[in-house]
Amino acid sequence: MHTLIFLIIFFLQLLATPLAQGQARSSLPLEKIKLPPGFKISLYATAPGARGMSLGSKGVVFVGTRNEGVVYALTPSPQYTKAKEVLTLASKLEMPCGVAFKDGKLYIAEISKIIRLDDIENRVKNPPSPVVIHDGYPSDKHHGWKFIAFGPDGYLYVPVGAPCNICTLSKEVYASITRIDVNKKNAPIDIFAKGIRNTVGFDWHPTSKELWFTDNGRDWMGDNLPPDELNRAPKRDLHFGFPYCHGGEYADPKYGSRSYPCTKFVAPEMKLGAHVAALGMRFYTGKMFPREYENQIFVAEHGSWNRSTPSGYRVMVAHLKGEKVESYKVFAEGWIEGGKAWGRPVDVLVMPDGSLLVSDDQAGVIYKITYKG
Repeated sequence: MHTLIFLIIFFLQLLATPLAQGQARSSLPLEKIKLPPGFKISLYATAPGARGMSLGSKGVVFVGTRNEGVVYALTPSPQYTKAKEVLTLASKLEMPCGVAFKDGKLYIAEISKIIRLDDIENRVKNPPSPVVIHDGYPSDKHHGWKFIAFGPDGYLYVPVGAPCNICTLSKEVYASITRIDVNKKNAPIDIFAKGIRNTVGFDWHPTSKELWFTDNGRDWMGDNLPPDELNRAPKRDLHFGFPYCHGGEYADPKYGSRSYPCTKFVAPEMKLGAHVAALGMRFYTGKMFPREYENQIFVAEHGSWNRSTPSGYRVMVAHLKGEKVESYKVFAEGWIEGGKAWGRPVDVLVMPDGSLLVSDDQAGVIYKITYKG
């Protein structure tokens, strides 16, 4: 029954998306977004369904989408004040949420495969035909959309969500973060970390090079459980608990048991709000923001879909002390009023000038956050 309800709500959201985007783009109330003193938010680009983002070597921002099946290229204006052009690089793809740029090539994650566009920054107005580099990932659409990024080791990291709300896993690759060698067609899928229900954002610490990632908690345990998670994987082969344990301490009511106690798994570095849908996250490596933000983590909370009182719909910042999260505070909020959201942050991206871009798939735009002390 719970699965049926999820599917009904999911498809209703798909049907409603174009109208919601059109309404939001025509009148974006940016003055309602609250930021710390000295910060300002503006519109960088209109990009319907904008989700994952990746920065090219020449300032071009590549943007994936989910339901639209489109990948965009946003060419920069001088001083990166806004996008000069919004160009469509590919269309009719299967939920191409994730994009990653490396060595002049753009990698795009569809549900079951990774494709590549070569020499892309020189061909944004005449994009090449995509090359399939891997087509061996599961075809499940439930949590099948993917955020991707290249790690310090040169491998492309690709998550595989659980094909369910909560279930035991029929394939080892489910509920994991994997990595592949993009220089070899259909290279073996290497599972880096396990027990991860659905991560749609990760990044590596600028100095330690350790992987950090968000993870979305399961549904139907009530309004306040389980928490979403901010996790750290200092090495490979760690297990983060799904489907047996949530938030490092809450045994699953169906699958938790003495054989799989929470002490057996890696606890999160920070338990986030329940159902906030923490998605994109990045370490801030720019120079524009005050020093207190240096190497800290910005997290986009997409917002709850089934909580009686909505939560999320904001951008947070996790302040670290060493390798520990010292605090988790609101950085930008105001996308929801009276229980109704006009925008939903998805991903964050640090620009060459030090500003922060935020994608919003409901409003169909990308915002730019700047600072002047």
